[in-house]
Amino acid sequence: MMRLSHVALTLVAALALSACGSYERDISMKLLEKPGEGPDEFGILPSKPLQAPDSYTALPAPTTGQANLTDRNPLAEGVAALGGNPARLNNTGVPASDGALVRHASRNGVNPNVRAELAAEDEKFRSRKSRFTKIRLFKQDTYAKAYKRQTLEPYGEWYKYRRTGARTPAAPPYGE
Repeated sequence: MMRLSHVALTLVAALALSACGSYERDISMKLLEKPGEGPDEFGILPSKPLQAPDSYTALPAPTTGQANLTDRNPLAEGVAALGGNPARLNNTGVPASDGALVRHASRNGVNPNVRAELAAEDEKFRSRKSRFTKIRLFKQDTYAKAYKRQTLEPYGEWYKYRRTGARTPAAPPYGE
């Protein structure tokens, strides 16, 4: 009986020490590993065929970290295939047609540092929620569990607005 308690104490100590093993705490809470032995479909990167340019002097200078001419842009290709203008995907600021909307949304002032503040608050929240995530027998994704209280239940909100008489867009049937 005494030997069994020593074994249990040793296992608990080993588990506690293994939870403290990393140099930097992982607060991502997302499990980004492929769930099996199958192929990794994101490892396949088809690119456009190579072709000689009309003029080698007209080629842009190579820039580290930027796309090259043969890289694919699936979003732009999809927009073009559906008859849209892929150039509209380039972020050129607020269009003139949305000026009134931006003025109305910023009527009470705009915090220019909002992204940095939100990032700092979210990092603090994730570090608080990920305190005991290392002590697990099995790997699991804890992201949805951590943000559960901040997640809207879409059908509940939809029905709430419908009861007040507000016009709401049609929603897919429950369960899809």
